[in-house]
Amino acid sequence: LDIGGVKYDLVKDENGVWTGESAPQDEGFHYYQLNIDGASVPDPGSRYYYGAVRWGSGVDVPARDQDFYALKNVPHGHVHQILFPSESTNTSRRAYVYTPPGYDTDPSKSYPVLYLQHGFGENETSWPNQGHANLIMDNLIAEGKTKPFIIVMTYGMTNDIEFGKLNEFDITPFQTVLIDELIPYVDTHFRTLANRDNRAMAGLSMGGMETRTITLANPDVFSYVGLFSGGSISPDDLKEHPDFKKNVKLLFVSYGSKELENPGRGPWGDPRKNTEAVNKAGMNTRFYVSPGTAHEFQSWRRSLYQLAPLLFR
Repeated sequence: LDIGGVKYDLVKDENGVWTGESAPQDEGFHYYQLNIDGASVPDPGSRYYYGAVRWGSGVDVPARDQDFYALKNVPHGHVHQILFPSESTNTSRRAYVYTPPGYDTDPSKSYPVLYLQHGFGENETSWPNQGHANLIMDNLIAEGKTKPFIIVMTYGMTNDIEFGKLNEFDITPFQTVLIDELIPYVDTHFRTLANRDNRAMAGLSMGGMETRTITLANPDVFSYVGLFSGGSISPDDLKEHPDFKKNVKLLFVSYGSKELENPGRGPWGDPRKNTEAVNKAGMNTRFYVSPGTAHEFQSWRRSLYQLAPLLFR
């Protein structure tokens, strides 16, 4: 058994059943696989999820706060799969679009939009499947805790990158896909409030890095920014991009508590100190810490749950 990058031996009993025991796992979602005679394979008894650059198995350790993403008897939105034309990549690209409850019954109403990005090794299926983004929104809306809005989730890469070589990723082609192709497509095919004040971008890990880079370069496009375990904005960034401070209404930065115990926080410095500094510089900021979690989906589920009520106020 390989879970969280740690391998555990399984032992076959007299009935041919292989059993073993892993170390305790943090509450929330974890990828795992089986290594059989040198081949790494999914568990046929598991649902499959795309993560770690493959389709593989996943397990959800029951969390104390799992109620916020539980399937409940509340009005539900829809998750649409769309194919949108991308001239820059010479193909049709896929995205998933969450529309909130009531979208289909009131054609007179338009909605703000959150563009929500996955992490490295994942894809556009990750937030609907591992992240339960639609259930988080359904429950928040039913409780009156957030304004209804649309969520768009697409594949955040335009070229394949091997593990450990993310520094070779050129974000410019994806920025073209997002800004010049996907956003116009969504605004013409869904009832959106198509302006900066009603448009947000957020992402986890690599998706946070993408969000950071794209929103700094395009402060005329987004008014709300969420970085989940994906760096932070520093005072130097504000000096280089003064329109970011002027146009962005909220900067939300989050990490798992176990991530903050690790001194390796990337090239942008201490995220908490950076966020406090840009707050003192006049930006509206929020810094959220997910208790007892690391670089994992429970941190990011909680981050979306915390961010959503702050958007489009």
